[in-house]
Amino acid sequence: MSGAAPTLPRAAGEPFIDWRAVWAGAVVAGGISLTLLTFGGAIGLSVMSSSPTWRESSSWLWVLSGLWLVFIALASFGFGGYIAGRMRNPSLAADVGEAEFRDSMHGICTWGLAVLIAAVFAVAGAATASHVVAPSGGTGPENSVIGETTVANELDQLFRTYHPRADENITYRREEAARILLKSDTKQGVPPEDRDYLAGIMSEHMGISRDDATNRVDLLIAQSKDAIHKARVAAVIEAFLIAAASFLGAAIASFAAIEGGRFRERGAAPIWNPPFGARRTGV
Repeated sequence: MSGAAPTLPRAAGEPFIDWRAVWAGAVVAGGISLTLLTFGGAIGLSVMSSSPTWRESSSWLWVLSGLWLVFIALASFGFGGYIAGRMRNPSLAADVGEAEFRDSMHGICTWGLAVLIAAVFAVAGAATASHVVAPSGGTGPENSVIGETTVANELDQLFRTYHPRADENITYRREEAARILLKSDTKQGVPPEDRDYLAGIMSEHMGISRDDATNRVDLLIAQSKDAIHKARVAAVIEAFLIAAASFLGAAIASFAAIEGGRFRERGAAPIWNPPFGARRTGV
């Protein structure tokens, strides 16, 4: 039929996706990303931190951390996409637009594979950390870990004493108090019976009057509510920054793969020429 779409030439068994090139690009992207993330975390360019004072970080630091995430995405996925486009087998497609589209898809696949690998490692690391950090002997270890991260300073103040009881299970008490304090930012807040229970624990643990224990509990519940609110704001900002950096990474991986395909077809290397066309003459 004359209206049939033309078919592009393709060798027998030639795959549309060269997964060897995609894996190579993803490995390079992952290595660069891990290196830059580790460096950024070491110098404090992170929205989230295990430090109890991270919630007091300035907004400028959060903005700078976001820009650092964008730079990591551009650098890692740019290199990874270029490698995938440059190293894939040349396509037999006669149409230049179709060849560039396939190069672009190799960049997108590189981005997706790198993100998937990072997600798998992140989930595995989080699962391992939860087993290590979560105190034993209580229920709901995930809530205990969140409490120890979000309201750790408040828990320390709650159980601070110069005369600890030798027979008291302080680990379980902290778990229990963390689960109660995490209710402070809910719509209902901490129920009165939980407030009274915490006050009773404090009175017995610290050897102080019930009124003093109640006052301390009320103060720390208010502080916990503020800490949880700040943690939520920081988590939302971090989520937006990660999403923006990820989508920019997909775009740069696509464009870099197309550029890598152009160099592949020309057989040229991406080497910067000296300025003004001057070249060394061996002098």
